[in-house]
Amino acid sequence: MKTTFTAGLVALVTALTSSAAMAQTEVTWWHAMGGENGAKLEEIAAGFNASQSDYKVVPVYKGSYAETLTAAIAAFRANEQPTIVQVFEVGTGTMMAAKGAVYPVYKLMADNGEPFDKSAYLAPVVGYYSDSEGNILSMPFNSSTPILYYNKDVFKKAGLDPEVAPKTWADVEDFSKKIMDSGAAKCGFTSGWISWVQLENLSAIHDQPYGTLQNGFGGLGTEFTFNGEVQVKHWDNLKKWADAGIFEYGGPVGGNDAPPKFYTQECAMYMNSSASRSAVVANSADFEVGFAPLPYYDDVIAEPKNSIIGGATLWTLNGRPADEYKGAAKFFSYLSRPEVQADWHQFTGYLPITNAAYDLGKSEGYYDKTPGADVAIKQITRGTPTDNSRGIRFGNLTQVRDVIDQEFEAMLAGSVTAKEALDTAVERGNVILRDFEAANQ
Repeated sequence: MKTTFTAGLVALVTALTSSAAMAQTEVTWWHAMGGENGAKLEEIAAGFNASQSDYKVVPVYKGSYAETLTAAIAAFRANEQPTIVQVFEVGTGTMMAAKGAVYPVYKLMADNGEPFDKSAYLAPVVGYYSDSEGNILSMPFNSSTPILYYNKDVFKKAGLDPEVAPKTWADVEDFSKKIMDSGAAKCGFTSGWISWVQLENLSAIHDQPYGTLQNGFGGLGTEFTFNGEVQVKHWDNLKKWADAGIFEYGGPVGGNDAPPKFYTQECAMYMNSSASRSAVVANSADFEVGFAPLPYYDDVIAEPKNSIIGGATLWTLNGRPADEYKGAAKFFSYLSRPEVQADWHQFTGYLPITNAAYDLGKSEGYYDKTPGADVAIKQITRGTPTDNSRGIRFGNLTQVRDVIDQEFEAMLAGSVTAKEALDTAVERGNVILRDFEAANQ
């Protein structure tokens, strides 16, 4: 009799366990991160899954940022959308215009009883991903901003102080000439992401408008204005420096040819995303790297404004069951934990999206042990963001960036002047905006 009872009890426990496992709700997360960062992303999902038993976040790699966004749009139209999708910052305008597709994160968290205080997040991140009423639309995750990397060994060889980075563009030119004259390096500097670093962030730092209607934050009827005096001056200089060998072009969007120019010590300085930090460190074993804010024109602005963000956020899509949204909200709370965000930031080089994660790193001595790791944070949080430095929000911005690259290359080839290149880019970009506007009325 005892054996029968025990067997029955075991069967009951097994059945209940099996039932609980079957009741676990899966939350699908489409993302665009491969390599080491992708592995780290999966580790975060696994950490959440192990922290509770009701929900299971399932990360699915969908290719590049553009491919992931395209896949999500197609899936939504076919009613096969994931619960969560990672979208890069230039896709924000597209997501906001996708009527009925998005479940705003501020509403998601409130509807599911999860605490969500926007003051806990870095102000520039909150500002970029908020609507006109200050509501956060997507969950901050991997945010970055461009900074300056420089070769301290080359600086020494050229007789420059390796602990002093160039602050202004005049410094960049002067340092580059000394480096090249000394034979310490072939070129002064290179740059990835021309459109992002040398136009979008250039405009923000110098408090120059990139477009009307608060750089697109005010609605669809915006027009580009990035062909102003300051932008033309800078592109004129880039052309002059390219002709002199001071600046070497690293290719179109992404700047895939720029990193090797720095890694091989061909160029002494390199401007690109703060999220490139881990790759820069890994590829510079033969020399010491310095980290500094982006340069500025001190005859244009005495105190440069904040730089603007890159990277991506997590959007929840409408049309999924309520229990999946409950799981997504709990996952977002987990993702915002200081220890989770600090670990992600310190591993990848992306910004710590919460103030608590930054404070945790400081209290643990991370920034003392890792000089330069807080350069991006200080740069993007300096001062109070203006309409010009808050960021840019335009539909089909990836297409506009392609246009900017094309016109930049035409300028470098001598086919057009800097003003002609920027004027044409604005004209072509506005056509893209009108097409986007017509499709989203």
